[in-house]
Amino acid sequence: MSNLELSTLLLNWYDANGRELPWRVKGVAHPNPYAVLVSELMLQQTTVKTVIPYFYRFMERFPTIKALAEAAVDDVYQYWQGLGYYSRARSLHATAKVIVQEQGGVFPRTRQEVLKLKGIGSYTASSFLALAFNLPETVVDGNVIRIICRMYHLTVPVDEIRGVIEEKAKGLTDIARPADYASAIMDLGAMVCTPKNPKCQVCPWQKYCLSAGKDDVERIPVRRKPEKKEKYGRVFLIFNAAGGVFIRKRTEKGLLSGLYEFPWAEDDEKPSGAEEADAEVSHIFTHFKLVLRLYILKAENYPAEGRFVNLKELGDFPMSTLMKKVWAAGKECSLLKNNLHSDTRLVK
Repeated sequence: MSNLELSTLLLNWYDANGRELPWRVKGVAHPNPYAVLVSELMLQQTTVKTVIPYFYRFMERFPTIKALAEAAVDDVYQYWQGLGYYSRARSLHATAKVIVQEQGGVFPRTRQEVLKLKGIGSYTASSFLALAFNLPETVVDGNVIRIICRMYHLTVPVDEIRGVIEEKAKGLTDIARPADYASAIMDLGAMVCTPKNPKCQVCPWQKYCLSAGKDDVERIPVRRKPEKKEKYGRVFLIFNAAGGVFIRKRTEKGLLSGLYEFPWAEDDEKPSGAEEADAEVSHIFTHFKLVLRLYILKAENYPAEGRFVNLKELGDFPMSTLMKKVWAAGKECSLLKNNLHSDTRLVK
């Protein structure tokens, strides 16, 4: 069967079964490229199910790219809380500023121009151009890699045959309906050709898939899994006599840059007078696991840039999921409940 016939089968399946998503319009490109841009950044390393409510809330607060460009980055962080990977929020905000301030609000329509935007790599550029402008771009994400490898029974590790995968994916891309095709193949991976228990019996490509019905289908694609490293450190909840807690704004580059946090460090040093609490928190990042032991300290000042904030105002400062875990653990630890502070606001 020809590639054109295969893509037609997939599109027919999509017309009948494709997901209805707020950043997608079947049959044509989305009329609002801004909605596609927001969704693409949110969907990086995050599932559709998780993104949908955040997308609605974000678009309500920042309905246009101009509104996003004019907003303070801390406000953007507030509406990104819970999605993680906050570098995406910074990139989206920076990109909005470039498009509004340097390009007169006009979205770029070429791959070369889109790749210049912050936070946008090869896959995101292809997906954005296909969905926003119906341009014949080939999207190759984890779903597509899985489908192609199974379709052609490619059992060599993915990192060794990426060029082959991209070539085959490009050959299947429908140039007449690229926006729909991009959505269709992603839906096929999300709904049918899933990592575990693929629903081969309802797949539009079942008859032509070289892996369908084979014992090794769930082991395809073949990937080399990097070992996750574990890092350890200490985190400090520092309270003053007025009942405030010390926070600082993270200035280092990285995923959590620009967010607020409780002071923490990976080394063994701790402030004088800090007492170890009966709690620790852990969080898994992309390439490592971080475990922080909790310490409590009473002080009127702290030798670092930052500020004491009233506990009722703590929620006004955007924090990562890791720091929210720290605060939740701190409120429950017996050292904080029984020994250091009588203010019941700490344990509500």
